[in-house]
Amino acid sequence: MTMNPKELYESLIARTSLAELTPEAAIQHLGLLIDVSLDAQRPEGLRHAIILAGELARTPLTPVDAVTLDYFLGNAWDNLRRLSRPENHEAWEWQQEEFEKEITHLRLALRGEGFAEMPAVRRRQILTNLGNAMSELGRFIEATEYLSRALADDASFSMAQGNRGVVLSRYAQTLYDPGHAMVLIRRAREDLGAALRGRTLHPGAKKFFEARAAWVEEVLKKNARRKKVDLEGHSLGEQEAEVQYRRWCLERGLFLNPLNDLGPHPIAAHDVLTTPSITVGLDEGPSYPGFFNQMKQEFVSARYLYYEGVSAEGSHFSDRRVLLYNTLDYPAYSLSVEKVKAAFRTAYSLLDKAAYFLNDYLKLGIPERRASFKTFWYEGQERKRGLRAEFAKRPNWPLRGLFWLSKDLYEPVPGFREAVEPDAEKLAEIRNHLEHKYLKIHDMLVRRQDLPDPLADTLAFSVARRDFEAKALRLLKMARAALIYLSLAVHSEERRKAAGRGEKPIVPMFLGRWEDDWKL
Repeated sequence: MTMNPKELYESLIARTSLAELTPEAAIQHLGLLIDVSLDAQRPEGLRHAIILAGELARTPLTPVDAVTLDYFLGNAWDNLRRLSRPENHEAWEWQQEEFEKEITHLRLALRGEGFAEMPAVRRRQILTNLGNAMSELGRFIEATEYLSRALADDASFSMAQGNRGVVLSRYAQTLYDPGHAMVLIRRAREDLGAALRGRTLHPGAKKFFEARAAWVEEVLKKNARRKKVDLEGHSLGEQEAEVQYRRWCLERGLFLNPLNDLGPHPIAAHDVLTTPSITVGLDEGPSYPGFFNQMKQEFVSARYLYYEGVSAEGSHFSDRRVLLYNTLDYPAYSLSVEKVKAAFRTAYSLLDKAAYFLNDYLKLGIPERRASFKTFWYEGQERKRGLRAEFAKRPNWPLRGLFWLSKDLYEPVPGFREAVEPDAEKLAEIRNHLEHKYLKIHDMLVRRQDLPDPLADTLAFSVARRDFEAKALRLLKMARAALIYLSLAVHSEERRKAAGRGEKPIVPMFLGRWEDDWKL
């Protein structure tokens, strides 16, 4: 007998325990309850599903079942956000708990042991949902990466194509360089066109993509005289070592250049992003460009140190004749390891420097020593007091992206111990031991769970070398995103200020380039 949606919902919500079901049947029940609750506009059904899922998560699950459960929980929180907030709720509402839960569960699904064993369509759904959530929050760099990963799995997946087109077109709107903006707009047109030619789009998604495609065509029509840019015909350098380095950076999306978010195209193999034009008082100097110069230089230097650290072959002469003892736990001692450590330190520190920059630029008045990247968004730097009025509903997409990037970090103080990055606490612990205590990197990390280890280094915080390198690379990507969001957030603010300034005269001050030959 076929039940109507209301009857189906009532039968599903009536189950108060999943204990008597197999894990597979329990997960299927949850997935159906989550979908039906959205269709029936019943947020209480979603809250019930979240409670049941929490109970199921405490039972033994296969890796695939665990990933599926996190995926369904991500959907539940996304649906709950849609139902629990009025349709006309403020689009610029920054703080939304449901987004935090959704992103955390989708990331757990993505990094779960069973992700690679999931059906291909489910993997693409996880990546696409994560990309869409990041886009809405202003983290368009990460959104583009997740959607591109979904398309790498299936280049014809229409939902990822269309959503990437939307993200790129919105990314283009934040840029201060019209040439770069048009390159992103043209790529957006390709993505939206491919999505609309697909046959599997939901009617609502199709309508949304059609509207954005029409906007893109209008922009291209107004800029018809602009020539199409060649992305490939650009030099990566004259020496083979430089070519290899630049290609490595391109492939990992590490250039401070928005075009690198389109892929490893040679046109993006230089760090062109800087501060946009900033209007200051006549008695103020070029402090903001100078500060951004310094952050940018620290980033590109950390990036190269990391590259040298992970690419080194053989020992360096500076490590020869340095007496060290073999502690029998496969320690990793070398200049290359220290270079990766230096890159980790620098990348992490750049995030707090972004807060220091914004504290002054936005005239927040936070004491210098309290302007940390994780906390400066809140009244009195306390989360329980809520967002500062300056941020609560500010219509600045890149700035909101920077705020949500801060949620990837962990701080051991009340209100800031939770993060949407599942690995945030370990990153913070590594940084603390690296800066203040004793971090030990191991070429091979062997832990015996069944027997006490009399040779264990109980003073150290131990990390496997490959794991540490992966975390350092993730921090470099976070730092890159933060610098881009910072620059484009300032551009958004400067446009807003210009609109409110009217015809008041501005005296331009031109700053020349610091030539490469001067960088001694």
